[in-house]
Amino acid sequence: MPVLQPSTHGGTDVRPPEFSRSERARVLVMTAAGSVVIGYAAVAALLALIAATATHAAFSTTGVLAAAAPGWLVAHHVPLRFEGSAQLGVLPLLPTALLMLLAGRAAAGAADRLGLYEPLQARGVVLCIAGAHAITGGTIALLMGDGPVRATPAVAFFGCAAVSGVAATIGVAQRCGLVEVLIDRIDPVARRGMRAGLLALFVLTGLGALLVALGLAFSWSTTSSLFAGASPTFGVGLGMWLLCLGYLPNAVVGAMSYVVGAGFSIGDVSMTPTRFSGGPVPAVPLLAALPEKQMPFLPALLLVPLLLGGLVGWYCRKASDRPATRLRAVLVAGVTVAVVALVLAATAGGALGAGVFNPVTVPAGLLAVLVLGWLVLPGSFVAWFAGARPKRVPAAEAPAIEQIPAEDGADDADAEYDDDVEYEDEVDDEYDEDYEDVDEELALEDELAEEFEEDEYDDLPDDTGEPADESGTDDEPEADDSTDDDTDDTGTDVADDDLDAEAEAQLEAEADEVPAHDGSPEPDLKGKAD
Repeated sequence: MPVLQPSTHGGTDVRPPEFSRSERARVLVMTAAGSVVIGYAAVAALLALIAATATHAAFSTTGVLAAAAPGWLVAHHVPLRFEGSAQLGVLPLLPTALLMLLAGRAAAGAADRLGLYEPLQARGVVLCIAGAHAITGGTIALLMGDGPVRATPAVAFFGCAAVSGVAATIGVAQRCGLVEVLIDRIDPVARRGMRAGLLALFVLTGLGALLVALGLAFSWSTTSSLFAGASPTFGVGLGMWLLCLGYLPNAVVGAMSYVVGAGFSIGDVSMTPTRFSGGPVPAVPLLAALPEKQMPFLPALLLVPLLLGGLVGWYCRKASDRPATRLRAVLVAGVTVAVVALVLAATAGGALGAGVFNPVTVPAGLLAVLVLGWLVLPGSFVAWFAGARPKRVPAAEAPAIEQIPAEDGADDADAEYDDDVEYEDEVDDEYDEDYEDVDEELALEDELAEEFEEDEYDDLPDDTGEPADESGTDDEPEADDSTDDDTDDTGTDVADDDLDAEAEAQLEAEADEVPAHDGSPEPDLKGKAD
C-alpha cells in the first residue's frame, strides 16, 4: 500500500513503502546497469542504421557492438586517439546531451521507486549511476589496449563518472529537494541576478543559433554541393547529416563566442567580428555557414551584447532600493553567464587530428571575460540610475502652535457657559442646605433618645421595689415594715402600677412638647417605653 510522505516541493506525495537494504540495492543496481545498457544500445543502433544504409559497408552484429564501444566513450565526451598519435578531441555535444538526459531520467525513476524525498537520500542514486558508468568506461578503455582506436583509462573513468554524475544529480534535484535547498541558501537579490543571467544565456544561445541558421540560409548552394559531393548514396548522406546534427551545438557555441567578440578558430582560420583570417576548412556542410570574408557590418554585432547588458541591468533595477545592492545582482548575473559559457566553450573545441584543421578552438577564458564585461558594465550603469533610490527623510521639526481666532458668536457661547456654571453652583448650595437640615433633625432625634433613656432608667425602681435615689447613690434604704401592706389580695404590687402610670404620663407630655418636622418621622417614644 502506498503511503504519504512529506514532500520538499510542497504538500505530500504518494510514496511506496519503505524498502529493505537488499531491495534498495537491487533497485539501484538495476537502475545503474540499465542506464549503461540503454545508452550503449542506442549508440549501437545508430551505428547499425548507418552501416545498414551504406552501399559497400560490411554489416555484422559483432562489428557493430565493437564499434559502439568508442562511440559510447565519445558520448561521454572522452577523447579518442588513433594510430600515428592523431587525436579526436573536438567531440559532438548533442550525443553528450542525449546521454545525460537518459541518465537523468534513470536517476529520477529510481528516486520515485524508492520514495526518496530528502537531499541526503539522493547520493546513493548518484553514486551508483556515476560508479557504473565510470567502471564501464574504464573497462572499455582497458579492453581497447593498443588497437587502432584507443582511450586513456583514467580519462575514460573520470570522464564517464563526471558526465553521468552531473546528469544523475540534475535528475534527482527536483524530487529530492536539492533545488529548494539551493534556493533557500541564496538571498532574493542573488536569485534575481541568477534569473537574469539564465535569461541572458538563453538570449545569447538563441542569437548564436540564429546566426548559424542565417549563415546556412545565405550559403545554401554551398551546403547542397557539400552534401552532394560527399556521396550519392543514402547511407553516406545520412551519416553526413547525423554528423552535422551532432556538431550543431558546437557550432552554436562558436557563433555565440563570435557575437560577443571572442570568436573561434579552426586551424589557421580565425574569425571575430573585427578580424578575419581565412584558410581551408573541413568539407562538412555545417561549416558552410562560416563567412568567406570580412564584411563591414559584422562589427555592428558587438552592439548586441551591449544591449543585452542594458537589459540585464533593467531587469535587476527592482532587486533593491539601494544602488549598491542592485550592482550585486548584476554581478551575479554576469558571473552566472560567464561560468556556463566557460564550460560550454571548453567542451565545444579540441584537437582535430594532426592536419591543418587542428585545433578547433573556442577561447573559453576570453569568452568568459568578455561576457562578464558586456553584461556587468552596461548593466551596472542601467541598474544604478534606472532603479529606485531611498528617500532621505529630513529631521522632524516641532510644528508651531498657531492661535486660532475666535469665530463669530464665541463670546455668546462663553457667556452661556458661565451662566450654566453659576446655575449648577446654586443647585449645589441648595442641595447642601437640605443635607444640613436633615443632619440637624437627626441630631435632635439622637438627643431626645438619650434624654428618654436617662429618664427611664432614673425613674425605674431598684431591686428593693423603691424608686431610685435622685442623687444617684447606691446606698441601700432601710427596711420598711409597711411593704407587705401595699400588696393587694391578688398578689399584685400597687406601687409598681403607680410607677408605670406616672412614666406613661411623663412620656405623653414630652411627646407633646416635641415640634413636628417636615418629612421626618416622629420617634415612637411610647413604644420604646413599653
